Amino acid sequence: MAVRVYLGFDDTDMPDADRGTGKLVRWFGDALPEGCTLWGVVRQQLLVAPEIPYTSHNSSACAVVDAPERRILPELIRLAVAHLEHLALPGSDPGLCVACEDDPALATLAAFGALATRSVVTQAEAYRAAGEAHLSGHGGTNGGVIGAAAAVGLTARGWNGRFIEFGRLRSLPETTSVEELEASGIHVCLLDRDAATPAPKTPVVTGGWLRPMLLGGCAVLHILEDDGIHRPALRRERRTTAAKPGDTPDKHVPD
Repeated sequence: MAVRVYLGFDDTDMPDADRGTGKLVRWFGDALPEGCTLWGVVRQQLLVAPEIPYTSHNSSACAVVDAPERRILPELIRLAVAHLEHLALPGSDPGLCVACEDDPALATLAAFGALATRSVVTQAEAYRAAGEAHLSGHGGTNGGVIGAAAAVGLTARGWNGRFIEFGRLRSLPETTSVEELEASGIHVCLLDRDAATPAPKTPVVTGGWLRPMLLGGCAVLHILEDDGIHRPALRRERRTTAAKPGDTPDKHVPD
């Protein structure tokens, strides 16, 4: 019987690297075994606070994989570990969490993930939340287990995060249409006090950067209308926050 699997990764990069955790997780789609498909990759934002060591934004990412049967789970974990250990940068503190959609630990992982968005949490709490689900550290302090566990819980809950990989997300033109977005599996919602349902042919100017939100377990793109032009409500932001003690402000690393 087909099963959905959540694979959370965190803390795989270093300052001034040419790739972040988001890109590493997107690349995992190329390492999937036969019969498995990547439904999407969701970025999760966790608490930003002085006492938390992180590289740039304190975000983690979760790959959502549709597998043909549950018994392929050990192979998925093996491949995820190999992918992480091969591509995580020296000096990072990588972590991996893996759970199936029917894993009883998802409820406690979701609660842990919500807590990690507003409070400082520990590795011990992450392991308690994971229960019998797979949670492992792969270098350094192993601090990435916190974000990996949170990524799985929040993504499985279905109401947090933004997609950094989903269907044709990265190949859609800079100006697309509502019907093309819907055909790609992205639900379009106009944000307005008296919002009407946007017509199928309505053009949406994305500027080449499109990141739907994970809402109700679906990819949802909120759009705004300004002078007759429809654009995504969520647009690219460049941040240069230094994170770990002694770091210099980091350059933007695309996800």
